Amino acid sequence: MTTIIGDIKSKYDEMIVGIDPEIDNWLFMRSPLQVIGIILLYLYFVLKLGPQLMASRKPFNMTKLLVLYNFYQVIFSTWLCFQAVQVDNTAMDIFKFVVGIGIPNDRALVHAAWRASWWYFFSKLVELLDTVFFVLRKKQNQISFLHVYHHSLTALGSWWHLKYLPGPQFLVIGFLNSFVHIVMYFYYMIAAMGPKYQRFLWWKKYLTTLQLAQFCVMLCYLTMIAIMDSKLPRSHTFFFIANVIIFLYLFGDFYRKEYYKNHHRKLMDKDKNSNSIAQLTQLKDMIDQNEKKVYLQNKTIKNGNQKLL
Repeated sequence: MTTIIGDIKSKYDEMIVGIDPEIDNWLFMRSPLQVIGIILLYLYFVLKLGPQLMASRKPFNMTKLLVLYNFYQVIFSTWLCFQAVQVDNTAMDIFKFVVGIGIPNDRALVHAAWRASWWYFFSKLVELLDTVFFVLRKKQNQISFLHVYHHSLTALGSWWHLKYLPGPQFLVIGFLNSFVHIVMYFYYMIAAMGPKYQRFLWWKKYLTTLQLAQFCVMLCYLTMIAIMDSKLPRSHTFFFIANVIIFLYLFGDFYRKEYYKNHHRKLMDKDKNSNSIAQLTQLKDMIDQNEKKVYLQNKTIKNGNQKLL
């Protein structure tokens, strides 16, 4: 028993040592228990505790808060995009690292990548509030497996990457995701403003298309890293490739259900309505003809009676 406990402690001591002591001293970066605890608390609240607490309560009116929150996300995501390209020769250094020419020696680039990665990880923790707001507004139907899986994994994955394998190569992933989030949270901000702004949300389908395109670009980029003689460990690359494929499948399934099936259902409803209108029109014509026939018969009888008189 003592040996088992000793082995567990030894493994844990290894886990808390990241690639650089500087990163280990940053907020939430000392131990995996912190971020795992946050994610477990998040899952418990959004899947069990939150719905139970809201079962007998009215949904909160969070219009102003949601507008401000989504506006913050737009500004913050824009700032993150600039963090990915603020250092000179970033693209060239990333390319050299990916193809295995060498590890960037520019300390400014390395530190910029670390800082950007931490803020990206922090943004994933803040984004957990998306689901919390759904619970407080009693929008449980929007808390899908895709939603919860995506938020949980991106928070944990961004922490793991920064802790053990930080580097400029994944600035590309962060840049793509942050750019998509600018558009996405702008859409959510307009949606939060109320019904009178709904007419400006006709482009929801194109937002989902943009998200799918993002994952396709990520998959191509990660596949290139895996094929090239990159300095990045292949296990790390394959982990991200597997999850990008999962996201592609889940988002693709959402796209199919949300747009193709709904579009088909709307067409069927339209056909039914058209058939109903046609049937009503035909019935009205029959009634009009019968009424006209009865009118002519009554007129004929009346004229006949007048002649007899």
